[in-house]
Amino acid sequence: MQIYLSGVGSAVPTVIKKNEDFLDSNFLDAEGNAFPSPNAEIIEKFSAITGIEERRYAQEDENSSDLAAQAAQKAILDAHLDKETLDYIIVAHNFGDTPLGQHQSSPLPSVASKVKTLLGIVNPNCVAYDMLFGCPGWIEGVIQAQAFIKAGMAKKCLVIGTETLSRVVDPTDRDSMIFADGAGACIVEESHTNSNILSHKTVTYTANNEIDLLYFGKGYATEDPLQYIKMKGRKVYEFALSHVPLAMKECLDMAKVDITDLKKIFIHQANMKMDEAIVKRFYRLYKQKVPADILPMNIQQHGNSSVATVPTLYDQVLRDALNGHQVTSGDVVLFASVGAGMNINAIAYRV
Repeated sequence: MQIYLSGVGSAVPTVIKKNEDFLDSNFLDAEGNAFPSPNAEIIEKFSAITGIEERRYAQEDENSSDLAAQAAQKAILDAHLDKETLDYIIVAHNFGDTPLGQHQSSPLPSVASKVKTLLGIVNPNCVAYDMLFGCPGWIEGVIQAQAFIKAGMAKKCLVIGTETLSRVVDPTDRDSMIFADGAGACIVEESHTNSNILSHKTVTYTANNEIDLLYFGKGYATEDPLQYIKMKGRKVYEFALSHVPLAMKECLDMAKVDITDLKKIFIHQANMKMDEAIVKRFYRLYKQKVPADILPMNIQQHGNSSVATVPTLYDQVLRDALNGHQVTSGDVVLFASVGAGMNINAIAYRV
């Protein structure tokens, strides 16, 4: 049985937060001390490393579930699907709905149940649940959906990655400039065409303190009692370069696809230099040079929206909306991600 993505959609928030909007921020180090460098210099170095020039934030009255429903509606339309025929709605996120100003996520009911309500689906046999898997959550949701279908437990699944990280960033942390909001979605169902998932690979590393590389921790201002998304940036970079290329290679090898036949790599938009270095090491494993047009990126204008980055990027390329990058029927592409857990996954996919 072959499984494919029959419809894709994304929701890009309309609020634009530019780098210069952080010039008046009170950036502190982990000990609560101010940096000696002026903010303009901090921001310039940040942009040079990450590639981020601006990021997108949700409107004040929008939550992760709202963005998820917008992306889902587009995917359903793209698949020409009756929404009442969906068997599963799988929503990947990190912090769920976090209403502006509340500083606390809303875990009940699940984001998936809220999305089902927003979509107006009444079929009780459409099962909705959330997935916590860090930034690789959307890819893992697609892998789970494929398993349901192959096991005969489902025929059509909606998989969404959604996030409003702007609500859970420490304003005194330089890393707050990385994070953004957004949502991406797809319909997964049995393929009656040449399009299909060729292989997938997932790994979780916890044996060497990887569990602490991305976490929920105290703000840097001593008087701040709240907790925020935190990461050990240098260690995340080193971990990713050591482990992600190997997982990508194993996935592509299982697909029995020659590296020269790979057309695009849709990698989690975490950090431009890190992503470029991962792909360079991936090709080095095959003793090949990186093709000039292999790596579409939107982090420059979108920032890092975690689980939403890969499906949003793929949707934009499918719609010829990203710097001339294109894929056509029959092309083999690779989806890959790394994030809190520490989790890594990849899917080799024939468009």
